[in-house]
Amino acid sequence: MAEISILVLAAGASSRMKDKAKQLLPWKNTTLLGHAIDQARKVSDSVTVVIGANAETIKNIIPKKVESIYNPNWESGMGSSIAAGAHHILEKNDFLDGIMIMLADQPLLDANYLHQLMVSFEKDKSKIITTSYGKKMGVPAIFPKAAFPELLQLNLDVGAKYVIENQIENCIAINPHGREIDIDTLKDYNQLTDK
Repeated sequence: MAEISILVLAAGASSRMKDKAKQLLPWKNTTLLGHAIDQARKVSDSVTVVIGANAETIKNIIPKKVESIYNPNWESGMGSSIAAGAHHILEKNDFLDGIMIMLADQPLLDANYLHQLMVSFEKDKSKIITTSYGKKMGVPAIFPKAAFPELLQLNLDVGAKYVIENQIENCIAINPHGREIDIDTLKDYNQLTDK
């Protein structure tokens, strides 16, 4: 099986959540971030969480077996968090085949879906395996070794989509069948929890 490390992005300030740390919102018997970590750990032993806003509070809910790193430049955007996380992962693991990037706010994308991405990556470790959003592609996504330099160069609010769009001909999109919903507002959260 391919060696894949998972990077969970949880550094944002949740500016549309009315002063609530989105990562800490209750989900099932844990939090949104706790759920994302649980799903990631079901498919990989190597999970790293990038934190930024509300770092001290968020760090307290991250299990000891999961690494966390603080991105001091979290306010500059998702790209800097990806670069910081990828740098940290690659410092410790020079044998990786891929890095999966996922968000803390997509609770319907479970371990089964993450496993589906990994199975597709196993078939061709040179491809970027992405999640389909209609005609667009995004995360969760697995990036092969050839994409690591681009991940390390990301900055500001240019995230993984930039790498995907840059290498569009090298991407395979997996249909999440409606599970790709992300929680950006309290309304989004309430709609999902009311189901």
